[in-house]
Amino acid sequence: MADFETPELREYPIIPKLKEGVMAHSKPYVAKVQFQEALGFPGELVDNWEEKALEKLDDLRGRYRSLQVYLDSCVKCGACTDKCHYYLGTSDPKNMPVARQDLLRQVYRRYRTFAGKYFPRLVGAKDLTRDVLDDWYSYFHQCSQCRRCSVFCPYGIDTAEISMAAREIMDTIGVGQKYCNEIIGKAATIGNNLGLPEPALADTLEGLEEEVEEDTGVPVKFPLDQKGSEILLVTPSADFFAEPHVDGLIGYAKVFHEAGVSWTMSSYASEAANFGMFIGSYENMRSLSLRIRKAAEDLGVKRIVFGECGHAWRVAYSFLNTLAGPFDFLDPNYPVPQHICEFTYDLIQKDKLKFDKSENDHMTLTFHDSCNVARASRMGDKAGGQFDIPRAIIRAACNNFVDMPADAIGEATFCCGGGGGLLTDDLMELRVKGAQPRMEAYKRVVEDNGVTNVAAICAICKSQFTKVLPYYGFGMTDIVSVHQLVSEALVLSDAPSDDNDSDTEAEA
Repeated sequence: MADFETPELREYPIIPKLKEGVMAHSKPYVAKVQFQEALGFPGELVDNWEEKALEKLDDLRGRYRSLQVYLDSCVKCGACTDKCHYYLGTSDPKNMPVARQDLLRQVYRRYRTFAGKYFPRLVGAKDLTRDVLDDWYSYFHQCSQCRRCSVFCPYGIDTAEISMAAREIMDTIGVGQKYCNEIIGKAATIGNNLGLPEPALADTLEGLEEEVEEDTGVPVKFPLDQKGSEILLVTPSADFFAEPHVDGLIGYAKVFHEAGVSWTMSSYASEAANFGMFIGSYENMRSLSLRIRKAAEDLGVKRIVFGECGHAWRVAYSFLNTLAGPFDFLDPNYPVPQHICEFTYDLIQKDKLKFDKSENDHMTLTFHDSCNVARASRMGDKAGGQFDIPRAIIRAACNNFVDMPADAIGEATFCCGGGGGLLTDDLMELRVKGAQPRMEAYKRVVEDNGVTNVAAICAICKSQFTKVLPYYGFGMTDIVSVHQLVSEALVLSDAPSDDNDSDTEAEA
């Protein structure tokens, strides 16, 4: 199945012995000229790249005070060293957060600090050489920007922000990542990461309507570009076709149907994901966010609801108003934006949804906290809502739920191993090894509690688990959407009753 060795699952995560350079070979494909230039970056490495890289570093230090603080404040205490899933899974010391940060920090010190200019060896400063740039490209693409290390850093240093800065510097000198930059280009021109045009999207949604009506007897709608609707749903494009994502989309539609609200999706902004964040590009993040604003204005909606996507929710919750606001044309009685879990949870609290939990009795569930939701956003009006609300929905729809160990959930959750723009097959070894800590936590509840499935509210997590679960001996269908569970258990109030079926059969 692979030309690398899958790590052995142990009872508990163990700090591995250092294996210098074992992942130096791991790096994603470089973006082609046309994809670089489409995003406003040079097509290939520019001649004076050292000078341009330092200029960009200065620009970012000036724009983001936090980056300057992170470059200056690390004291090498070691608190973060064993917190990264990529270090735990690969043993490569440059995947320790402190060492990954130092790849950028050592260049900063060499050119922008007194000690680094005159006593470089004393302070670990380094010249910016081609070997250093190669290290940047390799190891800053071995960070999923999950921010677990920042939770344990006594100074709050955010390695994700340093990785974003490094990637933006590399884009600026013409060394961008193929996977992220091609996706951003598709979303910016066609409206979604898949490059799915409006006719294909409309056909897909029409097929889902037929499928759901055949299954339930209820004409649940999947509206597209319906002007005057109350709600604009913005969801990851994976929801339109892939398992288990599409089962979640069916769940959203059933919830909207049961709530009796008018809603629509947009062919112009048919993507919740915003890969501009992964490459640290404010301009590209803003460009994609403005498409959502334009769609909301053109369709005349009153509310914007986001589907299940971890980093999309981080961008929406934390940055959308700054990037594309103010959203003063929306109904001020609702959060801007709102997560689909908040929407469903509110209906559950008001006793407006009825569930037949037995529909999910063939599963015993656990929940994977997606890192961008857990550590970079919130849900509801109470601290910790991003942890409590998804679990409350699962418990409302299922009889059998067990949490993974406390040191692997909530703020301490482990990344799935495919976040941060690393969900590409050219990084398969990294993805599998980086998933080891999460797989170990899952294995414990499988063996101790009979757990059969893991639910998630992130498109990247779902895609990553589908791919890596089999490497560790689990089934690729173990991963499910939270709203897939809702879909299975939700009782549609206008569904034909068994009595009606009997009458129809008798008349026939």
